[in-house]
Amino acid sequence: MVKTNTKGSILIFTLIFSATLFVVVLSLGGLQLAHLKVGQSTLSKEKAFVFAEAGLQYYKWFLNHFPDDTQDGTGQPGPYKHTYTDPESGEVGSFTLDITGKRYCGVLQYVDISSVGEDKNDTRFKRKLSARILRPTVAEYAFIINSNVWAGADRVIVGPYHSNGGIRMDGANQSVVTSAVESWYCDSTFGCSPASTTPGIWGGGANSHLWKYPTPQIDFAGITVDLFEIKDIAQNQGGIFLPKFSGGSKTAGYHLVFDGNTVNVYKVTNTYYAWSIHIDDPTGNWYKDYHTIANETFVGSYTLDENCPVIFVEDQAWIEGRIQGKVTVAVADPETSFDPDIIIAGNITYTNEKQDGLTAIAENSVLIPLIVDNDLTIRGIFVAQKGYFGRNLYPCWYSPYDKRNSLSVLGTVVSNQRLGTKWSYSTWGCWGEWSGFSQRVGSYDRYLASSPPPFTPQLSNQYRIINWKEDEIY
Repeated sequence: MVKTNTKGSILIFTLIFSATLFVVVLSLGGLQLAHLKVGQSTLSKEKAFVFAEAGLQYYKWFLNHFPDDTQDGTGQPGPYKHTYTDPESGEVGSFTLDITGKRYCGVLQYVDISSVGEDKNDTRFKRKLSARILRPTVAEYAFIINSNVWAGADRVIVGPYHSNGGIRMDGANQSVVTSAVESWYCDSTFGCSPASTTPGIWGGGANSHLWKYPTPQIDFAGITVDLFEIKDIAQNQGGIFLPKFSGGSKTAGYHLVFDGNTVNVYKVTNTYYAWSIHIDDPTGNWYKDYHTIANETFVGSYTLDENCPVIFVEDQAWIEGRIQGKVTVAVADPETSFDPDIIIAGNITYTNEKQDGLTAIAENSVLIPLIVDNDLTIRGIFVAQKGYFGRNLYPCWYSPYDKRNSLSVLGTVVSNQRLGTKWSYSTWGCWGEWSGFSQRVGSYDRYLASSPPPFTPQLSNQYRIINWKEDEIY
């Protein structure tokens, strides 16, 4: 028998197995360490994001307590660094703020802010968030009405539509429609025959799943701007002030023709009238509308001050033209009982739809006259504080001007009373006729919602965050 010695072979196998096991254990340990580092890095990134978001929330809170302060309470230019503390662990991170305030006429409009967050335990990973902080304005809506209203079947509405009264919605709404009432009494002027009590919103509109009622009222007293303040600013802070000369008559006033960043001003000294039925008179009385300019004299050409682009007209005003930049026109006589109107004399457009904007505030009504373009386009925020937005009923003997083809309102309409731009009627020898615009489109302007002109009426005095986004850090 031959004997073999296996001790050496066993030793070799043992060494090979031990080396393999060591490599495997070392690899697993390295992999686990790598996973741990990745996990720690991910956690640090997420913490940095949370801290950056906390910076935005902090400054929103700060503005709601110190509404005019864009220097973080320091009185010094930024950036401003804050530690983020945990009740148990103490300091765990920080956020650093860069703040830029936009002011018109010395009044803060909004704040653009960036917030960079970082984890105290790993400062390699920073996250940067930016946003705009402002008080919400009426520009967030396509329409705000303080009365019962009827949106006809030819209406196309893009953007939120709200009424403090009831709504008959036969048009095509592409956003939410809200009414502040549970029910309302619909009479023949709203197409109800016989008159009856109806739900807060009803009608033949296709998107009834977007109708909501009752919802909270929008306080018209709260969104009414301080006309005395705007008048004072126009007189004393670089705006344009046009004093009353008509003696409180709505047969004269001023004609404002915008041409880029300038406005050509004319005194309207004589007008023609047209007979009409007014929206705000349910009895159907006849009125003379002195809306067609017969004679005017040139006053001057004014350049808008980009730091205080405000025009205050203490008389009736006709407006039209092409606007560059942001501008607010207030038409009012707050010191007397005379409540002037704004007359839309022609198309109102912008040179740049993302950067330009108009807010037109009438103490009484915003009106579209008899003689106007067949296809009328008006951009801006139109506010009728006491009266209504609309075109009165002009009978068939004013043909072809009684009927116009289309009206496009790109912005916001705020009307204290019932609005209307198309009316059906069967009287005065005009049987089965209609008056107004055949097709009507109303669309809110998302650019104005985030950057409105100065003194646009606010829906709340509380600041909020919009246009939130994350930025790259280089």
